Amino acid sequence: MRKSVIYIFQLCFIFLFIGINPMKIKAQRQMRTINEGWKFLKGENIHASDSLFNDKNWTAINIPHTWNADAYIVKDYYRGDAWYRRIFFLTEENKGKELFLKFEATNQSARVFVNGNLVGEHKGGYTAFTFDITPFCSFGSQNIIAVEVNNSLPEVPPVSGDFTFFGGIYRDVWLITTPKQHLALLNNGSCGVFIDTPKVSQSSASFFIRGEVKNDAQIKTKVKLIHQIYDPEGKIIQRLESYLSLAPGENKNFKNQGKDIINLQLWSPEVPDLYTVETIIENPKNGQSIDKVTNHFGFRWYKFDGEYGFFLNGKPYKLRGICRHQDQKPIGNALSDEMHRRDMLLAKDMGANFIRISHYPQDESILEQCDKLGILAWEEIPIIDMVPDSKEFEQICKKNLCEMIRQHYNHPAIITWGYMNEILLATQRKFSKEEQTPIIKRTIDLAKQLEQILKTEDPYRLSAIAFHGSEIYNEVGLSSITNVIGWNLYQGWYGGSFTGFEGFLEKQHAKYPNHPIVISEYGAGSDKRIHSFAPQCFDFSIEYQQDYLEHYLPVIEEKKYVSGASLWNFIDFSSALRDESMPRINNKGILYADRSPKDVFYYYKSLFRKDSPVLHIAARDWITRTGIQQGDAPVIQPIKIYSNLDEIELFIDGQSLGTKKIKNCNAVWQVPFTFGRHYVYAKGSYNSCLIEDGVTISFQTIPEKLNRENLKGLELAINVGSNSYFTSDESELTWICDKSYTPGSWGYVGGEIYRPNDYSIGTQTEIKNTSDNPLYQTLRTGLEAYRFDVPEGEYEIELLFADVFNSSSEILYNIDATKQIKTTGNVFDIYINNRLVDENVSIGNQFGYFRAVKKRFVVTASKEEGIYVKLSPKNGKTFLNGIKLRKL
Repeated sequence: MRKSVIYIFQLCFIFLFIGINPMKIKAQRQMRTINEGWKFLKGENIHASDSLFNDKNWTAINIPHTWNADAYIVKDYYRGDAWYRRIFFLTEENKGKELFLKFEATNQSARVFVNGNLVGEHKGGYTAFTFDITPFCSFGSQNIIAVEVNNSLPEVPPVSGDFTFFGGIYRDVWLITTPKQHLALLNNGSCGVFIDTPKVSQSSASFFIRGEVKNDAQIKTKVKLIHQIYDPEGKIIQRLESYLSLAPGENKNFKNQGKDIINLQLWSPEVPDLYTVETIIENPKNGQSIDKVTNHFGFRWYKFDGEYGFFLNGKPYKLRGICRHQDQKPIGNALSDEMHRRDMLLAKDMGANFIRISHYPQDESILEQCDKLGILAWEEIPIIDMVPDSKEFEQICKKNLCEMIRQHYNHPAIITWGYMNEILLATQRKFSKEEQTPIIKRTIDLAKQLEQILKTEDPYRLSAIAFHGSEIYNEVGLSSITNVIGWNLYQGWYGGSFTGFEGFLEKQHAKYPNHPIVISEYGAGSDKRIHSFAPQCFDFSIEYQQDYLEHYLPVIEEKKYVSGASLWNFIDFSSALRDESMPRINNKGILYADRSPKDVFYYYKSLFRKDSPVLHIAARDWITRTGIQQGDAPVIQPIKIYSNLDEIELFIDGQSLGTKKIKNCNAVWQVPFTFGRHYVYAKGSYNSCLIEDGVTISFQTIPEKLNRENLKGLELAINVGSNSYFTSDESELTWICDKSYTPGSWGYVGGEIYRPNDYSIGTQTEIKNTSDNPLYQTLRTGLEAYRFDVPEGEYEIELLFADVFNSSSEILYNIDATKQIKTTGNVFDIYINNRLVDENVSIGNQFGYFRAVKKRFVVTASKEEGIYVKLSPKNGKTFLNGIKLRKL
């Protein structure tokens, strides 16, 4: 006992010595995640909310969690009900305190039960919500949380979208404990404290702090409210004090004006200085701290101008940005905070100063990084494609907008709030003119209501809507409702040509010169397996994406009236409804899903970063190459460099290929390759320092003319009907681009490349029974024959087919899509060297449409005719997707 008394005395002495009042170290609010130890069941269960329910056979999981890993595999991923359950314990010490559960997000709806009692319901898959669970908890014993989640509700936005609606509790869950008097926690999932900065200039800024204090005690209480303001170096520069008298159960608003801050440190992407506000509730009798909330904020001012673009802190400022979805293959949207922060670090490293957080509010860690790193943000709620005829949908939209604004209000990075994306796209694509009228009317009505809510909630920021490239938004008046117009433009991808991009912008600016413009989306897809020296629209080659972006970005930079742009997309992301070259993936990113950069990432870094040297040999996307060789001559192929240096010298195997000036952040050399491994090296100078890069390229030669010697070990694989090289992930075999037959060589005879419309090559529909989807999506139709001039001997011939001439579902987001050619009943015979080897071949009828079929034959080549594969039509047309020759 004596030792205990001495210990307490010594502890109090230590507190007094270092200036700490022992009464003030008593815990205030306590926050802890309860992400571990959950049980999960996919499907409905009417008894799962019961506290006595036995969940021992459920799957043990941790949060974050999604049940939709299937969305990377199948188009029809699971959408429906699922349940989560967890046990948690509360000690007797928690009696007399207030208890809250905060869910950072569940998709799309959640009903939360504690000990069998429904404590609340939330609809909206991307905003946080908090419930008071105090009346339902037991102390000194276990408690049961049960959460029913559903990702299939038609009244919850978005009703559709070009991304996967991953279901689950996919962000953190918090258990929060507070005293009876506390800063309000039930204000739309926010922290309950809001910092306004109505007037900011180069030298000074005004601010005030508002919020709510709740008294959950049954007696009248008086508290002291304190705001301590710290400058970016952590020095206290102001302390505001006031007193509040609170009736039992009262929720009281406060608004405290601070003194104007002078000698201001402005927030900007280059210098993201953050101030801090600690909001504290104290017991005025003993000075004991009862509750505290900390917020970071910044001072900046900005404007959008229809003629001169965006201005930040009084200076012209081009928004150089990205769009980002929140998933990562194969884990879906259940990302950790570290993974979110990593994505923002990658964006900052590239030189981005702007992000469109699309198409929904994302994790708090994203906004935290934007503030700290200096990345301006457009954040939006997911009203996409069309406004349905549903009052509940409208109410949820309004609620979600309010939640987004209040939860992220204090982030200086945010400059615009958005609330619609391509909202008339589905209306135009699916309905007649007459049917469109009521849809457009309710869309405009909702936009006006949301605009009013937005300006009431936040009078200091601007509103934005993203339109697809149609004049309809101007015609019906949507463009006059919002402050900032975002255009999602894809000229040269979904039809048209590259120059259609600047043509569209010029027309819009001439017609509506006062409309501030942001290019809210632009991009083209790319697949690492596909390469072309003659890239075409929608071939998904790495090279076409590079050409596309190298055209768009200079236009954006040069036009003053364009405030900036956000690339679609920063990272390849999940879109379960998409087929194309990589089914279930939208591959318009400049990072792969695993966050490794595509070569074109360094084009952006070269243009955006002027503070550090960039030199990148753009060959990492294609380090194992193939080319057709004429005799013993080297194969000449282009190698591109991305750089922000003035000039670069390129070498192959130590031999200089010359020095080139860098234009539009790139230069291209024609490089000689022979069979084997080659080291490609580049060097330049930055501030008198050597900057260098190097990469090893493995090269496989394919002989244009075949003989006994070069046929040894050769698999001559041809991507029929395609302009591209395709390398299989599974076999690592490269299928070379198609070519016409010339005597002494090999190639096709007759026919034409299949084009379903005026801008794309091949079908975009997924081909079943193969992972080499692009190989079967392109084909040559009306083919007469395929010929190989080879020495006599025995060979294996493999023919690849996929009948794509049938109805297929169209992708809504192919904005300029036209109907595919649809025929049935293609029947033909296959002859090899005038011998019938397969009769009445009808790939679609026999094996199904959009399915990969391989037919392999062993044949003998004669000295005179080599190998001559003939397709003889009987009904419809002939076609061939691929052909492979191997000497036995």
